[in-house]
Amino acid sequence: MERTAQWRMRAAGLNPYLLDSLLALTSAGVAAWAVYNDDPHWPAWVYLLAVATALPLPWRRRAPLTVLALYSAAEIALTVLAHSANAQVPLAGVIGLYTVAERCSDRVRWSVLALTVVGNLVGTHSPNGAVFSLLTSVGSYVFGSLVRAQRQLARLEAERAQEAGERAASEAGRAVAQERARIAREMHDILAHAVSLMVIQAEAGPVVVRNDPDRAIRAFDTIADAGRDAMVQLRRVLGVLKEEGTGPQLAPQPRLAELGEVAERVRRAGLRVDLDVADGLGAVPADVEATAYRIVQEALTNTVKHSGADRAAIRVRRGGRELEVVVSDNGRGVAPALGRTVVGWSGGRGLVGIRERAAACGGRAEAGPGPEGKGFVVSARLPLGADGVVERAGG
Repeated sequence: MERTAQWRMRAAGLNPYLLDSLLALTSAGVAAWAVYNDDPHWPAWVYLLAVATALPLPWRRRAPLTVLALYSAAEIALTVLAHSANAQVPLAGVIGLYTVAERCSDRVRWSVLALTVVGNLVGTHSPNGAVFSLLTSVGSYVFGSLVRAQRQLARLEAERAQEAGERAASEAGRAVAQERARIAREMHDILAHAVSLMVIQAEAGPVVVRNDPDRAIRAFDTIADAGRDAMVQLRRVLGVLKEEGTGPQLAPQPRLAELGEVAERVRRAGLRVDLDVADGLGAVPADVEATAYRIVQEALTNTVKHSGADRAAIRVRRGGRELEVVVSDNGRGVAPALGRTVVGWSGGRGLVGIRERAAACGGRAEAGPGPEGKGFVVSARLPLGADGVVERAGG
């Protein structure tokens, strides 16, 4: 088997024109030997006519029908003028018919087969000769058709393999893009929240350091706490990237129980925060908890940075099979026309991140002005299964 495979590899590396030329020489030798074996005294033109049946074979791949036609013309002339000098197995004819069956269109192939069958029946002088000729010619045609079908099947499999590879590459690209977007959201939420608190405290430091040293100390403590918390959460994200074979679903995720720490850090920044996390939430999936945590964190960050509010409220409830998260403040708010559902948001990266996080859980989020256009409200509804399993679209 190994020697056969090596021989095929070597044969595949040869020039096709050289191989066909060798076939032509072999066929010509067989035809000439048939003439000599029949009668050594045949005139030279009979030998030339026999050899002429094989001369077109080097071009059989480029023009299979033309090569078969030239062979047939020489073969018919030899049959009419010196019938007994024909070879029992016309090798050139077998190769020519095989090539037509393997390379030509269906219309040409079937037409050639019909003419070949008629020619064998008419051109032979005995029933036994007709049967033998039909077996030889039809057999070469069938063999060529099988090779044609095998090559078509191999080509189809190669195309399918290529399409599968392209799909796999496309899916891998989408997975990479989704993971990059996830990491970008995590980094934004962590850094935006921490840096916003640190900047506000740092700006207030010079004002109070002389008049109220205790408050200045608390401000610096808040800066340090925010920085340490940011480092811890960054390690959560970057640690997963460093651990080979660890998927994003295995990353340590923030929990609802940690919202108290977020609220306390924001209180130190000077914003009064009322935290209301209902008892009896039941089993909440880790990814839903992490989504709720990040939504609250980002909403508070926006409140600290943009609202001018002095008070914010966080409410987390379980409503049926959904987790309801609402963050509101008493700041400047926005024009009523800007209050839109998640589908129409055009806000900054933070609001887009809230939308993406809610949608990733199969939920929805809304943001807009509070009652009578006062303040700003971010709300999200994240679906839960009967036992805390996230309900996905279609599932």
